[in-house]
Amino acid sequence: MMQTATASDMDPSAEPTVVRLDRTAVNEARSILYKAYRHEPTFHYLFNERKPGYDRRVRATIRELIDLYFELDQDAIGLMTDDTLVAVAFLGDPALRLNLARQLSWRLRMMLTAGFASTRRYIDYHQQIRARLPAEQVHQLPLMGVHPQYQNRGYGRLLLEAVDRLCKDNPRGQGLVLDTGNSRYLPFYESLGFRNLGEIRMGDLKEYILYRDARPQEH
Repeated sequence: MMQTATASDMDPSAEPTVVRLDRTAVNEARSILYKAYRHEPTFHYLFNERKPGYDRRVRATIRELIDLYFELDQDAIGLMTDDTLVAVAFLGDPALRLNLARQLSWRLRMMLTAGFASTRRYIDYHQQIRARLPAEQVHQLPLMGVHPQYQNRGYGRLLLEAVDRLCKDNPRGQGLVLDTGNSRYLPFYESLGFRNLGEIRMGDLKEYILYRDARPQEH
């Protein structure tokens, strides 16, 4: 039985293994992503952390996004140590070019659980990112997180390396796009070959859209 990490069962010497995720890992993936995103500036803005019910809105959004990506049969991978899932990533296929505004059942579920205002904000954020995507077909990485107790151990790098292998195995994809509203992550992404495609403004927040070629040319 797959488990999420807890402070009592962690073995810092355990070697992580890359696994593909299916719906049996939904609850574990939700827990990891909730812990990873709830303190991020982007989510603070999108789901109005000052208004009561913030945690509920974050949980609802993560739940609906994970369910949508499984419904659309997109790639989902994780890192495990022993039987414990400690990191997850959901990858959008280049052919998908997802437009959340057209996902009517997803929008309805979001409005019923996260609320109308948060749903509108999230769709607007999503549309602004779509407008900045390169013309060529690219993978998108909308959800990625490492359990907080496993951060700062290189697992984020290992997870992105696994994502990169998936991208390279797909002949349709020419690159990978992700975004962050946390500027302290920029040096990490730059060290992995990502470059800034531009920024979007959300209130006082600046969201960075980052891109890396799936098959960088050799010099």
